[in-house]
Amino acid sequence: MLTVIEVCEELGISRSTFYDWRQKKRAPRCIKLPNGDLRVRRGDLDHWLDNHEDAA
Repeated sequence: MLTVIEVCEELGISRSTFYDWRQKKRAPRCIKLPNGDLRVRRGDLDHWLDNHEDAA
């Protein structure tokens, strides 16, 4: 599972952009841990990226 920081680094975005996307339901699916931290499964991120691929 990836941390928010790892996801942001991979996507080349800021944490604030990630949280903005999350608020707008545009971010990859997340898991909220008991301590409040978020994690993203690698498979969920890959699926999200596939769905946002531009067919240029």
